[in-house]
Amino acid sequence: MMSATSHIVHFKNSNDISNIRPGVVELIVTSPPYPMIEMWDESFGSQNPEIGKALDNCDPLTAFELMHRILDEVWKECERVLCDGGIACINIGDATRTIGNHFRLYSNHSRIISSFLDLGFSNLPNIIWRKQTNAPNKFMGSGMLAPGAYVTLEHEYILIFRKGNKREFGDEEKAVRRKSGYFWEERNHWFSDLWDFKGTSQILPGNGSRERSGAFPFEVPYRLINMFSIIGDTVLDPFLGTGTTSLSAIASGRSSIGYEIDPAFSETIQQTLLKPENIILINNIIRKRILNHKEFVNKRARDKGNDTLKHYNEWFGIQVMTQQEKELILQFVESIQKIDDNHYKAEYVQEALEDYQGKSTLFSQV
Repeated sequence: MMSATSHIVHFKNSNDISNIRPGVVELIVTSPPYPMIEMWDESFGSQNPEIGKALDNCDPLTAFELMHRILDEVWKECERVLCDGGIACINIGDATRTIGNHFRLYSNHSRIISSFLDLGFSNLPNIIWRKQTNAPNKFMGSGMLAPGAYVTLEHEYILIFRKGNKREFGDEEKAVRRKSGYFWEERNHWFSDLWDFKGTSQILPGNGSRERSGAFPFEVPYRLINMFSIIGDTVLDPFLGTGTTSLSAIASGRSSIGYEIDPAFSETIQQTLLKPENIILINNIIRKRILNHKEFVNKRARDKGNDTLKHYNEWFGIQVMTQQEKELILQFVESIQKIDDNHYKAEYVQEALEDYQGKSTLFSQV
């Protein structure tokens, strides 16, 4: 199926991605800096000094709007390079902050929705990603004295937009699309509008990069890439950070392009993509999907009868629920290589799980 994918990283501001031709990207998955979160004040302020002045003058609404205008320029570029029918997935959280003596919410998600609607996108049903914490100090304000306490934000949004009409596929793409599906039970889980996990499957170097970048966990882009693209598509992340989206694209058999404004992340991105242990980890994730499906099939047959599993997938040698799953394949990653300063290539094993079991250097036990 897919023998290799290409992964390009540019260290520049993504408000100008003119080196990408219009319409060549099928999916955008990103988590931008969050306006009005203090850790990103310096990044926004370096691009527009008026933001720092507004914050110093206790004018938070002006600062909020100026920060979003910086993001607006990126969204315009995303619209240009996305194909007709392409999908954009934006992970964003709202912010709470005290400026002067005034505490309030800054609704980042609604401001971004407005920006995409102005660009002509359709807003599809969004996902609430619940990132709850049990920390005793998470509550804000006068905890037990009404009305002085404030509701704690324990979720972020994954905003989903489509450019133009539904994507159309030619005959060759239709064949690839049939191989790029997901299992019936995964569909039921992934396409819920509430995701509830803390990101324990994070795949990053252990050097504090996630805290400095606010990177999302591997599971978020991995799901989105499988949900909204097909094998061989190109995924764009205009705020690449630590490289999680690129690694997720590799795991999914998609190519990727990433932009990162801070060249200090170069070493971290390289570690994310080239660390040998990460090939083992992502192959274990793929392998676990297959094993989970086999467990589902066995339980389904026990609980509801084998006749409820009417279809068969020859690649895995196992029953599936629907005809759309019959041609589904999942490929393991054999290698990730650096081609030049900003270009990586991933190659894939062309066997199903049973043929792959002997390649113990490429995965470990789950």
